[in-house]
Amino acid sequence: MALADTLEASWYGNGRAPWWAGALAFLYGGVVRLRRRLYRLGWLRSERLPVPVVVVGNITVGGTGKTPLTLAIVEDLRGHGLRPGVVSRGYGGRQREPALLGEAPDPQQFGDEPCLLRGGGVPVAVGRDRPAAARLLLDAGCDVVVADDGLQHYRLARDVEICVIDGVRRFGNQRLLPAGPLREPLQRLRAVDLRVCNGAALEGAYTMALLGDEACALADGHHQPVAAFAGERVHAVAAIGHPQRFFDSLRQRGIEVIEHAFPDHHLFAPGDLDFGDALPVLMTDKDAVKCQRFAQPHWWRVPVRAELPRAFHEALRQRIAQARPSR
Repeated sequence: MALADTLEASWYGNGRAPWWAGALAFLYGGVVRLRRRLYRLGWLRSERLPVPVVVVGNITVGGTGKTPLTLAIVEDLRGHGLRPGVVSRGYGGRQREPALLGEAPDPQQFGDEPCLLRGGGVPVAVGRDRPAAARLLLDAGCDVVVADDGLQHYRLARDVEICVIDGVRRFGNQRLLPAGPLREPLQRLRAVDLRVCNGAALEGAYTMALLGDEACALADGHHQPVAAFAGERVHAVAAIGHPQRFFDSLRQRGIEVIEHAFPDHHLFAPGDLDFGDALPVLMTDKDAVKCQRFAQPHWWRVPVRAELPRAFHEALRQRIAQARPSR
């Protein structure tokens, strides 16, 4: 078993961490606390933009549903007359300098998640220097900046923090990296403005459901219900933080799944999906943006949308409105 698999198994109760993981977690925790304190004291400076900034992130490693939530937030704000844009680090891409994505961005250049967001018609900027990337959104006419990930990226000052929680795995063994899955101590949750739990109810958090009812053929855009694959054997491909969530969602629809999990942000080549047969290949939207240019007729993407209670969107808009007069 690879080291990453060994660690993850220990985080969620299926194994033991290596002896050295606890010592490294102690050191990591000290660095995390010191860094946050330096920002609070002003010894490390955060850059504040002249528009409200909303950060969508998590305190655990792995996928929790941040990107679908970001899209849902953007769509709601647009529906209420605002002009939101998204800033991202661009993980998995080669872009280093701040850049505004065009109409047909290259996932190898900008990363899969930014390209997925841009495909929804959202202004998106990427770059290691997130404040500089976010300023490109202001030049593009955006009046709200939504950061996809970046809860721990304190250089970009924020007005609203949203923490997304995995409703199944929660916080694992509640230990810091590498002894556990936590990027920051659990106490960090007290400081965030809104908490969202993906797939389950959790006290003090809004419940989010990810709905994926349709499949779309990569080659010609043909749509059909995911339920149409019920009783069939398919290859399921996922290069996301928690691939099992995707595989399980297909099985719940009566589909016989052959699992193909790849590392998060994996850049696909045609040979990766050559399974030696003509069975349908179902993949996440995030993976489809990287496979579109060499798509085959039997490849399908399964887009998901985040469904949240109205109270969540109302609470977020209220916090944004409170931030705007102070600019």
